[in-house]
Amino acid sequence: MSWFQKEIIISSKERGFHLITEDICNQIAEIKDYQIGLMHLFIKHTSASLGINESADSTVRLDMESHFNQMVPEDASYYKHTLEGPDDMPAHLKSILIGSNISIPIHKGQLDLGVWQGVYICEHRNDGGDRKIVATINGEK
Repeated sequence: MSWFQKEIIISSKERGFHLITEDICNQIAEIKDYQIGLMHLFIKHTSASLGINESADSTVRLDMESHFNQMVPEDASYYKHTLEGPDDMPAHLKSILIGSNISIPIHKGQLDLGVWQGVYICEHRNDGGDRKIVATINGEK
C-alpha cells in the first residue's frame, strides 16, 4: 500500500455550488499512478463544504443553492455570531450540514465516480476567497 498527500488550491468562486472534479484531477496527476485505492478530500475552511452530486445538469446546482438559502436564512434573529457579516453564520451552518470531507474510490488510475456524479465545492460566503483542500490517497500502484 502506498500513501500520497497534497494540498491543492481551488480558486475563489462566487457563492453557490460548483463542479471541481476536473480541477482536482488536473492538480493531482498522481491519481493515475494508482490501480486501486481511495482518495480522501478535506476542505480546510468552516464556511465552505465538499459534496458529490449531479454533474450533468447545472440547474441542480442552482436548486441546491436556493434550497440551502431557504433552509438556512441570513439574518436570523437568534444568531449571535454576526461580526463577519450576514452570510457568515449561515455559511458555518451550511458547512456543517453538508460536511468538510468526502472519499472517492480510485480504479485503474481514475476517480471511480458514477456516470452523473461530480465533486462539488459548496461556497457559502459571498466572498470566500481561495479554498485549500487536502487530498490523501491510499492504495496500490
